Amino acid sequence: MSDAGSIAAPAAVVLHTGSLRRRMLFIAFAWIFVLLLGGGLALERTLTGLVTRNFDDQLGYMLTAMVSSAEIGPEGEVYFSRQLGDQRFLEPNSGLYYQISGPGHDEFPSRSLWDRVLKLNADHFDIQPHIYDSSQFEGEPLRVIERSVILPGSGITWQFAVAGSRNELDAQISRIRAILIWSFVVLGLGLSAMAVAQTYYGLGPLRRVRLAIMRLREDGGSRLVEPLPLEVQPLVSELNALLAHSERQAEEARTHAGNLAHALKTPLTVLTNAAQAHSADLDDIVAREAAVMRRQVDHHLARARAVGRRAAGQSRATVRDSVEAVLRAVTRIYPDARFDLDGSCDVQVAIERQDLDEILGNLIENAAKYGGGSVFITIETPTSDAQFCDIWIEDDGMGIPEVARKRLFTRGARLDTSKPGTGLGLAIVRDVAEIYGGSITLGESDDLGGLLVTLRLPRARLAK
Repeated sequence: MSDAGSIAAPAAVVLHTGSLRRRMLFIAFAWIFVLLLGGGLALERTLTGLVTRNFDDQLGYMLTAMVSSAEIGPEGEVYFSRQLGDQRFLEPNSGLYYQISGPGHDEFPSRSLWDRVLKLNADHFDIQPHIYDSSQFEGEPLRVIERSVILPGSGITWQFAVAGSRNELDAQISRIRAILIWSFVVLGLGLSAMAVAQTYYGLGPLRRVRLAIMRLREDGGSRLVEPLPLEVQPLVSELNALLAHSERQAEEARTHAGNLAHALKTPLTVLTNAAQAHSADLDDIVAREAAVMRRQVDHHLARARAVGRRAAGQSRATVRDSVEAVLRAVTRIYPDARFDLDGSCDVQVAIERQDLDEILGNLIENAAKYGGGSVFITIETPTSDAQFCDIWIEDDGMGIPEVARKRLFTRGARLDTSKPGTGLGLAIVRDVAEIYGGSITLGESDDLGGLLVTLRLPRARLAK
């Protein structure tokens, strides 16, 4: 048999969309890798190209010197009128070679070739120098430049070629690549460390906000007052506004509970005293005080419902739809009354539809009950920048003197006791309207001569 007390409650599942730090680091590392890789490849191609072109230019200078120094001997052979300046042509296997070939004549090689011969392709004519790589010497890759030339006094095409060992060129390219790789690795590590530090430092204010909220919960504070960067300040302002809203709601709840307790205290005392005294009219006292307590409970429940709906989110209701729904119900109760509706068809107010129906139901029913038979309802057509919408409800009754208008908003106050009612209608309407940021005022109708009720409610924000 398992011990129920040892079973731990399941932890609440916290939904999230991932870590901001990981997102920022992933983006930073990805950009660092892409930029360094692209930049490194471009720089490597540029530097190796420069080194290779410089090597080819040196070979080209030597080929030009060969062509300018070459002459045709008495037997049609080719020779140099002056010695070439680079001594490597005289050192065997020095890595720098030349060779002149012509059909019907022996090759004229440099001494550095020793017993080797460059394999040249003599079946084509190169007006411009032709450069290519060759691997005809085992263990010594070559970079060859050759050109076809017809020398004065000779009717054949001579192939002039200069070859240089690629070992030195490849060594330079390898050194350049090694320097680039190490340089970019160090640069990448430095940038990555900077990205980590920047991310940690940049997200520091969010950690401070979390710690400040934790201190609020532990110390019982009501506001975040720690100075924070400008980018985080809107979050702090909204959080402080939420805390103030929650504090205001809690204070309203405490006030409502206290008001209800105070309102019920007197009827309960009357009932207790009557019961202890065994009053003869105990039944009447119980009925009367129970009705009083019921009115108080209904009043505070209406306020509590309005506060709860307001806190649930951004409320929205179309005024004309609510008025038409109320008129359909009130018309059945007062079939002889005439109701006229005019004004905007699409204006919306920031209030729950159920609360708007209750407010309008109280006002329109009062106008039909205490009026002379005609009720006008007008919905103001506000301008685009107006923050409030006014709803006018007029009747053709006797009206209410100005000195008595404020007394109507007192709970239980009634000027006409000949008709049924609890006296809580206008008090509830005022309280619910004020909860949503609205107001209600009483005046005299210029058109009908009776009471004019002006209900002002905040307009709903336009949906983005």
